[in-house]
Amino acid sequence: MSNLNNKKILLIICGGIAAYKSLEIIRLLKKNGATLKTILTKSGAQFVTPLSITSLSKSKVYQDLFSIEDEAEMDHISLSRWADIVLIAPATANTIAKLVNGNSDDLASTVTLASNKKIFIAPAMNVRMWNHQSTKENIAKLKTYNYQLIGPEIGDMAWGEYGEGKLSEPKEIVLELENYFENLRINNKLKAIVTAGPTNEYIDPVRYITNKSSGKQGYEIAKSLSKKGFDTTLISGPTKLEINDDINLIKVETAEEMFKATLNNLPADVAVFSAAVGDYKIKKTSKIKIKKQDKLNIELEKNVDILNYVSNHNSLRPKLVIGFAAETNDLENYANKKLNEKNCDWIVANNVSNKEIGFDSDFNEVSIFYKNDKTDKLKYKPKSEISDELVEKIINHLN
Repeated sequence: MSNLNNKKILLIICGGIAAYKSLEIIRLLKKNGATLKTILTKSGAQFVTPLSITSLSKSKVYQDLFSIEDEAEMDHISLSRWADIVLIAPATANTIAKLVNGNSDDLASTVTLASNKKIFIAPAMNVRMWNHQSTKENIAKLKTYNYQLIGPEIGDMAWGEYGEGKLSEPKEIVLELENYFENLRINNKLKAIVTAGPTNEYIDPVRYITNKSSGKQGYEIAKSLSKKGFDTTLISGPTKLEINDDINLIKVETAEEMFKATLNNLPADVAVFSAAVGDYKIKKTSKIKIKKQDKLNIELEKNVDILNYVSNHNSLRPKLVIGFAAETNDLENYANKKLNEKNCDWIVANNVSNKEIGFDSDFNEVSIFYKNDKTDKLKYKPKSEISDELVEKIINHLN
């Protein structure tokens, strides 16, 4: 039985010569047992007709954001929630730009932006449009939003052009969707814990010490684990980030709260400790605001080392424990030292002195250090892609 059997898929067809291939995508999805609803954009209707789509999908085609009939049957918000996944094929440069900028001037863009489901995008456009700097920037931005790209391919195009930008073949697009649901099926019994963001240690009610961290990499790791089917819990210090509804988010502020939340969610199959946990806390926190003084002496004491505790706790230790190291120099030496001292399985390290990666950046470059002295380097790319590669390594290790 196909992994697509009884899966609900919302297909959005945009305008472009490759739109004719959407009919074959519909045929293959139906053949594999999927249930479809289709949105056809105004420009998409210049290439394929609602009648041809309905004949293959056996379901209504939605076109107009302000259709009283369509809204009465299923409003655009309900349509965005109905599906298990959303597939945009073909996705034009115009549609991609809309999604990046949050524009919602038609049914397709409105439903996509309102969706809380996994969104697959299969781009199709002229090679020069695909290679244009604005498109490259838009694609990079979409990846940080956790959209998943399928293709495009290199090949012959309309008007005798040749190059990258060709829509992936329908069977390859459908296979990508099958693989997605297969990963959900295989990994749905695996539990993951991710810590992210900073911790705050209060001096008094209005002042605290902290470590610099945006939490972006940890949040992306949680998203990548979840989309691969892991039952994922994200324990987050104070950040301004949002997370998918299918991830169990636990908000904490101090290292002690993060420690307790971690213990409460063990056992797990994998634990990824990416949070920038404060090494020290205030020994005696003032209950009232401390007034300005010429000198202020603050006594610190060590916080519990969460990574070290979990790595060395035999009854609670996950099968795979991964720590993070944010360094400014001598990265390899400090990462290996942390790997051995904490007794974790992997250390993911990056050089935060590089302003283009780490902290508030959407991009990163990391090295993974293993106990067997092996090292992998994940080169400069969006944090979402770093996370996807890391999670693939996690799956290979656990399986």
